[in-house]
Amino acid sequence: MSSNNTTTLSRDEVYDILSNGRRRFVIYLLRQEGGQIALNELSDRVAAWENDIPVDELSDQQVKRVYVSLYQTHIPKLEESGIVEYDKDSGVIKLTSNVASLDAYLPDEDRREIPWQTIYLGLAIVGLAVYGIATAAQGTIPQGVLNVVGLLIFVTFGAVVAAQYLYERT
Repeated sequence: MSSNNTTTLSRDEVYDILSNGRRRFVIYLLRQEGGQIALNELSDRVAAWENDIPVDELSDQQVKRVYVSLYQTHIPKLEESGIVEYDKDSGVIKLTSNVASLDAYLPDEDRREIPWQTIYLGLAIVGLAVYGIATAAQGTIPQGVLNVVGLLIFVTFGAVVAAQYLYERT
């Protein structure tokens, strides 16, 4: 398939492609290597990743097992879906522009997650402290002020919940 062709993948096809760790790692490595890598090198890197050892410590059997799996199963599946092109003469695998169709289903490495539980904990501690201080000073502070403090704490929690909802929705 040519990299100029764009194939729209269904959600089920995307899930099927990404359901295998080797295929996800192949896509990751191809992106790290600028979009192309030789099958031999890819086999070495995948085997090293799966066995959690450096490439130079791999046995021939470990590499061969991965090579055969990539050659017979995973690369053809990625090629059929239009995600990669495989040149059998040179042994080079290249990403196509269709890889972008997977982006919505893969975690964005550049996007930092907001630690919502930490925000809620901090807000609860601050709210409890403010309310505790206001309650301790109850004789000197009118009841209406205590009600306003409680309402402000409640509204602040509501605002944080709304912010989290909007953040996770986008």
